[in-house]
Amino acid sequence: MPDAILIEKARRGDTAAFETLVRRHYRAAFAVALAVLGNRMDAEDVTQDAFLRALERLDELRQAERFAAWLLQIVRNRARNFHSYRRVRAAQPLETIEAISPDRADRELERGRLRDRLESALAEISEVQRQVVLLHDLEGWKHSEIADSLGLSETMSRQHLFNARRVLRARLGSEVAKEYIDE
Repeated sequence: MPDAILIEKARRGDTAAFETLVRRHYRAAFAVALAVLGNRMDAEDVTQDAFLRALERLDELRQAERFAAWLLQIVRNRARNFHSYRRVRAAQPLETIEAISPDRADRELERGRLRDRLESALAEISEVQRQVVLLHDLEGWKHSEIADSLGLSETMSRQHLFNARRVLRARLGSEVAKEYIDE
């Protein structure tokens, strides 16, 4: 069912229709929030907050067929606001200690290091490049969809992806980069 029909149903109070929209667009919204914030937990919070905001403002959406672009703009704005707020209130989180097996601890440690390297590499590219990489490589969006959502041309979307991949490969090494970004 097209987004436009789901939106009309949601405007009339059909919660199942809005839940369908959430399921359909959650991963892309999360990818955009993660691109802005660089932290999974914060990105989840912002994504959920953005969907609530979208539901509250659904009547303000003029072009139902552009729901995805409208939603992702809400996500970007909420993420940027959250990022600004967090910078002002920066604090170190308390680490929790959990008893785990030595093998599992080694795997978790290696995964954590790899995640840190990936997050560090993603931090070296621009916000728009992070959004393009995550939407294209993680979510499988086409350049035409990315361009429409981010207000770019398809050529610029491709250029951002090319440049971002070049930086990520240099930072992560070709073997790690192949695991996380498409060739």
